[in-house]
Amino acid sequence: MALPNKVKKLLNDAQQLSEYRDCSAYFYKWLHNEFSKQPVGNLINARAEFIDRLLIKLFHVFDLAHEPDLALIAVGGYGRGELHPYSDIDFLLLVTKQPNDDICEKIGQFVTMLWDLNLEIGHSVRTIEQAIEQKREDVTFATSLLESRLIFGNHIEFEKLKSHLIERPVWGSGEFFVAKVQEQNLRHKKCHGTAYNLEPNIKENPGGLRDLQTIIWVAKKHFRAETLQELINHGYLTHEEYQELLECLENLWNIRFALHLAAGRSENRLLFDHQPQAAEILGFGSDGKASVERMMKRLFRIMSRVRELNQMLLSYFEQSISPDSSQATVEELDRNFERVGHQIRVKSPSVFFRRDQLFVLFEHIADHPEITHIYPSTIRTIRQVRRRLLGDLQDYAACREAFLRIIKHPNGMGRAFTLMHKHGMIAAYLPQWRNIFGQMQFDLFHAYTVDEHTHKLINNIYQYFDKTSISDFPICSEIVTRMDKPELLYLAGIFHDIAKGRGGDHSELGAVDAIAFSKLHGFASSDGKLIAWLVSNHLLMSVTAQRKDINDPDVIKDFASRVKTERQLDYLYCLTVADIRATNDNLWNDWKNTLLRELYLHTQRALRLGLENPMDQRDQIRDKKHQAKQRLLNLHYHEEQIDLIWSRFKANYFTAFSEQQISWHTEHLLKCTDLSQPSVIVSKKAMHGGTQVFAYSPYSGALFARLVSVIGSKKAQIQHAQVLTTKDGYVLFNFVILEVNGDPIASSRAQSIKRGLEQALHDPRKKIRFKKSRSQRFKDFNIKPKIILRPHPRKDRSLIEIQAVDIPGLLTKIAEVFQAYLLHIHAARITTVGERAEDFFVVSNNEYQALTDEEQAKIHQALRKKLNAEIE
Repeated sequence: MALPNKVKKLLNDAQQLSEYRDCSAYFYKWLHNEFSKQPVGNLINARAEFIDRLLIKLFHVFDLAHEPDLALIAVGGYGRGELHPYSDIDFLLLVTKQPNDDICEKIGQFVTMLWDLNLEIGHSVRTIEQAIEQKREDVTFATSLLESRLIFGNHIEFEKLKSHLIERPVWGSGEFFVAKVQEQNLRHKKCHGTAYNLEPNIKENPGGLRDLQTIIWVAKKHFRAETLQELINHGYLTHEEYQELLECLENLWNIRFALHLAAGRSENRLLFDHQPQAAEILGFGSDGKASVERMMKRLFRIMSRVRELNQMLLSYFEQSISPDSSQATVEELDRNFERVGHQIRVKSPSVFFRRDQLFVLFEHIADHPEITHIYPSTIRTIRQVRRRLLGDLQDYAACREAFLRIIKHPNGMGRAFTLMHKHGMIAAYLPQWRNIFGQMQFDLFHAYTVDEHTHKLINNIYQYFDKTSISDFPICSEIVTRMDKPELLYLAGIFHDIAKGRGGDHSELGAVDAIAFSKLHGFASSDGKLIAWLVSNHLLMSVTAQRKDINDPDVIKDFASRVKTERQLDYLYCLTVADIRATNDNLWNDWKNTLLRELYLHTQRALRLGLENPMDQRDQIRDKKHQAKQRLLNLHYHEEQIDLIWSRFKANYFTAFSEQQISWHTEHLLKCTDLSQPSVIVSKKAMHGGTQVFAYSPYSGALFARLVSVIGSKKAQIQHAQVLTTKDGYVLFNFVILEVNGDPIASSRAQSIKRGLEQALHDPRKKIRFKKSRSQRFKDFNIKPKIILRPHPRKDRSLIEIQAVDIPGLLTKIAEVFQAYLLHIHAARITTVGERAEDFFVVSNNEYQALTDEEQAKIHQALRKKLNAEIE
């Protein structure tokens, strides 16, 4: 479309840098205002025209326009005439010979001016020979030249370059195709193979703009097609598919354009920070999460369609470009299906008039591990059938039988289930699945949409049956080998989050759906109840392990009473591990693995002993002391020495720690020459899922603040912490710390942390400095810290509970407030669940009394102010 006359006039009249900037500012304002009034294609073409005019003007200003040996060529997206508001401007300066110093200086001034105008540019100066050589070495550069366009200058040299590209191509069609497919596969791998990230990359994600462009690039190279429409004439695209690709392209353009406007810069990741504003710009409304959900569901549906079309068309291209593909082995699977190499093909599209054959296709994939893909013509047929479906496939008895055969098949929930999900067959079968397709999750744990999270959970369960995964999940792998009905575990996984987004408790609503599914599919009542129980309680084990003291017999008794049977414990443990691992690629670590394993083993023992005869606290303490003492005696320590140390500890010490930790702490204290002095040890290797830090010192209210400050300054994360006092006025600290990536602390850093903690304990007069840090990451979640002050069973104590985003230095912020109000910390439990912290502190005031109402109000206000400031 034509630029506004005022933009043209401002550009023509501009002389000074400030005038060029004013012109650009007016143009961007015009772009923003016009976005809601006309097709986005017009606007991205308008920006390309604006940049053309700007470059030509500056070419004249810096006296480059009269250089006969110079051609200014747009490449890449700019070469296509497509520039989003802040997209990079890529151009090639083509020269007949190496430019002299005078021309180089002019080119330098030209480029500097573009930088001064805050334009992101990518440029190179090449002769034809150099361009061809770079094209030979770099498929990305070769691709950008496919879309080159002369802006200004020597058209003869430009035509020579184009003729080289067409008549003497460096990259043959086959080589180019293979290179672009490899490039796409690598790009998809970086995105974890899914389009359904909660912060998707509009260009790079599977189903993004790059997937559309790959289709166009391959078509241009092999068929010399200038437009997608030409593929219809070649028989590779139907008219309906062509219209669908155009619709998808325009939708992706719209979202990317709005993202640029929201971010105010070149940005391709639709980050949480930008989603609300982008949704409002696109017209989805300004009602927060609801607007974002509407936008993101639209985006994920588009990406799903693009990815499917991309796979189908690239498979067609491969058959045309690669002669070997047409010679693939053909094996008949039954009268309706055949295997062609690594693909499955339907013999006749009419087969799918029997709807159950849609699932028989995937049953064959489960039967034949060598089948990895669906033949392109069969994908096209599935897409056509899917559009014409009336009602849900689960309404057909034959479909229900076929679906259950896949669920029960040893390989059914592997590649077969993945392809069913990818090609929309789960959504076509289960109406509830359609509701969670592309469903956002506005919390601090999940990285994927609800449907993709569920898909990953199913894949995790499937791995339990893989012998190569036994070392990673020994308990789960052992459990599933004796599991009588693993299909119940898979179904619990499918339904565990299926009610998200409806309002209400998704666990309870999902359990109702699971019961209805079980009845419709003829499951025994007891099996249906087990699936529903697992769905209803799928968070129980995770919450118990990560938020409660699993060394407390009462906690185990309560958990075991809710689980009731060892069979249900087995199913719940396998579901919980798969669920946490599918939530976020960074969420699972040895610490969480250890917590869940210990909870499983404690509960298994409690169930075997019988809930009516649970092990009480005295039995547990006696057993732990016996095992810890035996270890120490084997190290040649004397029983009298051990008992003397232990006589100083309260009973809660022995319930809080394992026998391994007790013996480790005790051995350290036995080695100390002066127990009146503070001391620190850091475990040399991981213990209970992380690096353990044990500190012992005479009691002081400021100690906790000092220790967490030191650990934070060393860039270590506190995963768990316990603070206990002894009978004689000493305090014991035990921290579980991890590196930022979730690994135990590197041995090279452990000593540095130990020295820092020792210094903090031995120099109580040294002022504690709290580093200022802000977390921009979570500001749009609008999650405010929750601070609760309660009475404690002891009348001279108060309980403070804090739930907050795990911002950098969170404990340091809390400790700063505690220190300011001279609070004594008698016990603490620090728990980090994903990116959410849940911390409990037993405190008293400076006079060792419970907090008064006035003190509670002041501390509550101070904590709220401090923690809110960090996320605003």
